[in-house]
Amino acid sequence: MEVREELKEIIEKAKEAAIAAGELPEGDYAAVQRLEVPKSKEFGDYSTNAAMQWARTAHKAPRMIAESIVKHLDTPLVTRTEIAGAGFINFYLAADTVYSELKQILKAGPSYGDLPKNKKDRILVEYVSANPTGLLHIGHARGAAYGSAMVNLLRAAGYDVLSEYYVNDAGNQIDHLAESINARYLQLCGLDAEIPEDGYHGQDIIDTAKNILAKDGKKYLDMDEKERLEIFKELGLQEKLADLKKDLQEFHVDFDNWFSERSLYPDQVNEALKVLKDEDNMYEKDGALWLRTTKNGDDKDRVVIRTNGVPTYFCSDIAYVGNKIRRGYNKLIDIWGADHHGYIIRLKTAMKFLGYNPDDFEIMLLQMVTLLRDGQPVKMSKRTGQAVSLRELMEEVGTDAARYFFCARTLDSQMDFDIDLAKKQSSDNPVYYIQYANARIHSLFRQAKEAKVTWDPQFTGVDFTYLKEECEMDLIKKMENYHQLIDGAAKERAPQRIAKYAYELAALFHHFYRECRILGVDSEVTQARLGLITAVQYVLVHALTILGITAPEKM
Repeated sequence: MEVREELKEIIEKAKEAAIAAGELPEGDYAAVQRLEVPKSKEFGDYSTNAAMQWARTAHKAPRMIAESIVKHLDTPLVTRTEIAGAGFINFYLAADTVYSELKQILKAGPSYGDLPKNKKDRILVEYVSANPTGLLHIGHARGAAYGSAMVNLLRAAGYDVLSEYYVNDAGNQIDHLAESINARYLQLCGLDAEIPEDGYHGQDIIDTAKNILAKDGKKYLDMDEKERLEIFKELGLQEKLADLKKDLQEFHVDFDNWFSERSLYPDQVNEALKVLKDEDNMYEKDGALWLRTTKNGDDKDRVVIRTNGVPTYFCSDIAYVGNKIRRGYNKLIDIWGADHHGYIIRLKTAMKFLGYNPDDFEIMLLQMVTLLRDGQPVKMSKRTGQAVSLRELMEEVGTDAARYFFCARTLDSQMDFDIDLAKKQSSDNPVYYIQYANARIHSLFRQAKEAKVTWDPQFTGVDFTYLKEECEMDLIKKMENYHQLIDGAAKERAPQRIAKYAYELAALFHHFYRECRILGVDSEVTQARLGLITAVQYVLVHALTILGITAPEKM
């Protein structure tokens, strides 16, 4: 059992002892909820406000309750306790408790941080899901980094998670893609052709047409245009999806499933529409089919089928959310752009009408990213004159730096991305600072081997009481809290907490490195410190893996 959970049990037992001694009245006392790590270590290693929680039941001042609890505490886990403020109880861990935690980390090895797989929730996380008609831009990059890190975090916390990319391959945009490729193909063949008004004008469309011409020549000129458009639709979609997958994989993003919007038609869409019609939650007006979203607080009803019979995006999304739930996922998490804020109530209304619980659908909104170079905003790509693409960002600052910067901030905050800082190879750059800690540890391992020092990877039998320096104890205590961090960050859907933790752990390690020698000291101290930095390396790599960032052994 982890220290935090043991302390909670000990506090409960102390409360029961105080009740038995007549110092606290019988009553319905809530279980200890909060046992937190204080922001400043002068307030101990853990602190609880249980006495404040129990004041109403006990009809006593929290400080008096705290005094009774402390009086009946009986545990070797802590060396002392302290009552602070109105009734906080601060706990200072005993050295043996700290050493025991270090042994647990080394015993678990690289999997330290993974929680038991006993969660009841099956979670489907959908993110990015950009139309397959162009390049991914920096807004998509932010969602991709954060979404994939969140999936990794949820899995580390023991959840059953599927990551999914929703391919919009059934709407008008795919028709416009085919028409745009067709126009460029005809132009390359020396014929007059114009890009349609709703078409795509980027260089990537020209490149697609060139690829088709290089591979198949002019054979499509002899076809009926309708037939040619259908072929170009498929060729264009396949190429764009391949480009998307390639860029995302290089950005350390791999989806478990690529879900085709087309697969919803016609059966699943018709089934959803039938349920909505049968329950009188849809109606016809002006030749269109509308959903009564105003019944659930929307400012107006929404079109599901247009007057020309073409379904809206909303229509597909209604069927898609039902598909997710029927596949056995009881928690749905989507990452959307902030411009989709008004869309939330519409889709949750549809869920409610279909008999699903809207509370099972979590929608996280992604705010804008501003790229800065030399302190000035970068609005357009020098290469294309359009929005800066994910590929360009990776080429300029690297995947690791980009991912860290995106993961280090909450999605709901607007973000300034400092390109110059992301490119720095110094401690000013947080991801470099963290990675350098890992590389420095491996350098120490290499030096130890060169000095003919041998050690047991499990460090069985090593006497860790030789770790007496404050910086050594601080490192162990920081790692001891990692499991709780994983659990809490997963529940909050907050990979930025892992990014912050990795930086703080790296900082503690760099301080230890400056203060404590590993080689050239007593062999017992060397062994203990080798064990300590091995544990640090396990935790650092685990955190970086969650963030989708590499852990180089040399820098």
